[in-house]
Amino acid sequence: MKNIKYKVLTLLTFLAVNTACISDLDTEPKVELTLENLLAADPNAVEGLLSRLYASFALSSVEGPDKSDISGADPGESPFVRGLVNLQDFTADDMKNRWGDNGLDQLTTTSNWTSNNKFFKYVYDRIYYTIPQATNLILIMKSGQVNYANKDQVVDELRFLRALSYYYLIDFFGKGVLVKDDNFNTTALLPETSRKDLFNYVESELLAIESTLPAANSYGRANKSCARMLLAKLYLNAEVYTGTARYNDAATYINKIINEGGYQLESNIRKNFSSDNNTSKEIIFPLLADAVSSQSFGNTTYLVNGSLSTDTMVPANFGALEGWAGHRATKAWYGLFGNSVADLQASTDKRAKLFWTQGHNWEMNDYKAWTDGLPSDKFWNKDSNGNGGATKFSSTDFPLFRLADVYLMYAECALRGATGTTVSQGLTYVNQVRARSSATPLTSITLNTILDERARELNFEGMRRQDLIRFGKFTGGSYLWPWKGGVKNGTSISDNYKLFPIPSSALQSNPNLTQNPGY
Repeated sequence: MKNIKYKVLTLLTFLAVNTACISDLDTEPKVELTLENLLAADPNAVEGLLSRLYASFALSSVEGPDKSDISGADPGESPFVRGLVNLQDFTADDMKNRWGDNGLDQLTTTSNWTSNNKFFKYVYDRIYYTIPQATNLILIMKSGQVNYANKDQVVDELRFLRALSYYYLIDFFGKGVLVKDDNFNTTALLPETSRKDLFNYVESELLAIESTLPAANSYGRANKSCARMLLAKLYLNAEVYTGTARYNDAATYINKIINEGGYQLESNIRKNFSSDNNTSKEIIFPLLADAVSSQSFGNTTYLVNGSLSTDTMVPANFGALEGWAGHRATKAWYGLFGNSVADLQASTDKRAKLFWTQGHNWEMNDYKAWTDGLPSDKFWNKDSNGNGGATKFSSTDFPLFRLADVYLMYAECALRGATGTTVSQGLTYVNQVRARSSATPLTSITLNTILDERARELNFEGMRRQDLIRFGKFTGGSYLWPWKGGVKNGTSISDNYKLFPIPSSALQSNPNLTQNPGY
């Protein structure tokens, strides 16, 4: 078992109890001032509080899988990783869910989105749980009352986690209130901040900490490469977020990761999605999971168990005690490896083997039928050699950032004319990613080539919707996929779907917020 326990202190319960109900979403969580006194008396408690903020991206609560940091939220449905996959993958072409839950069904068909969808609310609330908690701790650390030797690095890490939360706010919702150091204790409701202004704030925060974060850090904690990766992703999508392309800037930080980060492609691609991926040389920033010490129904347990069923599979063969019979890939993903099950089986590309074909149909005639579409066993709860017993929860970390993505980002930037890149080097990086999976090398690349290669390599990792939007293929009818718009063969959807609606609870709590167009 990986030794990755989050540090859970009695003080954390104090913090949770004394923090205003985040479901109010008035961005004014108030923590009793005695917290500063407690930290002054026990500076080492800082590490426990920092751990809790990292855990907010992986768990429903450090208090257990049946508890939630978010008031009124279902502990199993509301964790960040589950929300990331729901909003980035099920809304796109790669994955569909068959459960028919109210809210989830609308995501998987990319249709009938409303501000009352609980899954939008869960993600929004999670973002605004982490942001004020991080801000409060930053202010305490800066107050001078805490005598902690490593406090400057802790502040940098907290700023990274806050920036990461805002990055997803920018990507998913496009606007919101900006909680920061100088307005944290404001009694008035904060004004709405535009997507561009949020972008500028996140950019400034990351630029400020990129030089001072350590080059290496403890596993699961932020280092220079994490800040550089987030900057690169922010710049890669800048034209969507602000209207101004920033591919040159993206390339700057991509090159820094490649040249200075020290990461390597794992020779076995499955290593990145197995229970021993904590030893992967490729993963830049993981969200931690452990079957014993960090249990959650919403981390990779959701990806593993949700992709298994006792009807057509044996969950224990994938390290799970049960299968939830929910998720299947569509032919928009596995069709990139061939036109039939026989093609997948004959492919030399190891990624083509990460689908379960026995008892399943190639065509997804009914997205609610378990046997229509192919489950992906990309994530499993065995180690990379196939060893390990079955457990209720997954011990596979979620690789939020990894080097293969960096290589494909480089190639995309090169094709978009970014300075500091060449298309020939981009082709080399793409072929390195392909070679690792024994795929046939390419002789040339185009933007469409890169989009397809990103699907082969990165699908089910929480970024497909973002990719399709950046490439101009998410809305409209130029690119269709199974059940887009709620139609079997896909149909055009309107441009307002590039953003999710602001949850009605947020609008009710703060009249300064306005709804996104089209909702």
